[in-house]
Amino acid sequence: MAFFLDDINSCLWDHLAQTDKKIVLYGMGDGAEKIRAVLDEIGVQVDDIMASDEFVRGHSFMGIRVKKLAEIEQLYGNDFIILVSFGTQFSDVMDRIYAIAEKHELYAPNVPVVGEGLFTLGYAREHAKELKAAYDLMADEQSRKVFENVIRYKLSGDIRLLRECESPREEMFELLNVGTEEIYVDLGAYNGDTLVEFLNETSMKFVKLYAMEPDHKNYSKLKRRLYMIGSGLLEAYNCGAWDCETTMNFSLRAGRSSKVVAGNPARCREVKMMSVDHMLQGEKATIIKYDVEGSEEKALNGTKETIAKYRPRLNVALYHRNEDMFAIPLQIASLNKKYKFYLRHHPYVPDWDTNLYCL
Repeated sequence: MAFFLDDINSCLWDHLAQTDKKIVLYGMGDGAEKIRAVLDEIGVQVDDIMASDEFVRGHSFMGIRVKKLAEIEQLYGNDFIILVSFGTQFSDVMDRIYAIAEKHELYAPNVPVVGEGLFTLGYAREHAKELKAAYDLMADEQSRKVFENVIRYKLSGDIRLLRECESPREEMFELLNVGTEEIYVDLGAYNGDTLVEFLNETSMKFVKLYAMEPDHKNYSKLKRRLYMIGSGLLEAYNCGAWDCETTMNFSLRAGRSSKVVAGNPARCREVKMMSVDHMLQGEKATIIKYDVEGSEEKALNGTKETIAKYRPRLNVALYHRNEDMFAIPLQIASLNKKYKFYLRHHPYVPDWDTNLYCL
């Protein structure tokens, strides 16, 4: 049977390299800078920058005056391509993006959150066997649809593919079959928001909570947010999830995107790293969430004893690195062959809320 990659002949970057249309970045910040860097590499000029009307105040970004869509339309008619250069899960913002896509040629280019390189057609073909093996692990039709649509999105930048396969975030709790006797481990706990989600779902009924958060500001917020939970019920660590006990350099961003960085660049600090197996000391976990900004492989290896012995249900982010869509499912399958794999994309542009649920 032919794999779906067989009918794909080009990717977004090829299209952008060949078009004569003006290129307009929609958004300002790190995402726009990453996309501009890729465009520079392939010899494509950024012609303009646009933002939502309420963010246009006559200022400039990357040396270009930021404009409203109406001014872009006045300048170029319909002879331009919009590249969404930020991420959002807010329904009103996503609705605005989809409405613009109905009128104009619009894409959300896929650039990795962590790591180098791009998910190009060449990259996909190079890893076709691994992609097929991961696809074959998926346990239901919706998972296979999400897998195919997300891969097609990564290659095309077509956000309609994401909307076609999205499902409500609340489905996570149904898939994980969350109950009131859970030992819940939150890796990349940020400011405690996902712990609060869990507590709301279980009406504050649980056995124990564990949390790891490497950013010291986020960790402080987490502790303040969950002050009402006694230390015997919550073990929170200002550290990152890894495969051993060590120290690493972490970027100091005080947001969700705090991550391990190579070398010793500015605005970094040394952070302790710890494995889940070391933290649990042989004790059981029933659910483990991994959202560790590209360190999922290391964190999973640091959980291999717990996974082999207890087969906890897993919730793993699958969008930080180019290889995540195939490497992580295959890694988990090697750690415990009894898992069933469910893939879901929850509402987000781009594909930053694509998660693997292992039961």
